[in-house]
Amino acid sequence: MKYLWWAAQVLCLLISLFFFVFGIDLIRGSYGLNDPFSFIMTFFAASFIILISLALALVSVIKMIRVYRRLKPTQAQGDRF
Repeated sequence: MKYLWWAAQVLCLLISLFFFVFGIDLIRGSYGLNDPFSFIMTFFAASFIILISLALALVSVIKMIRVYRRLKPTQAQGDRF
């Protein structure tokens, strides 16, 4: 069960990074549009895609770090310098 959770988090991270790259490609493509309305709509849509994908990637990374720290054996106070 625990490996399934890690696989789901990694999959979520990979999907969000894919959409991040897709948003970057879309925002670059918006500069080639001639119609101002299409440019504005495509630019803001791409910015929204980038924002959501980075937020999901950050959440996945934070979850993985928190679980990893919990699983890692903690050192006792006397073991420190």
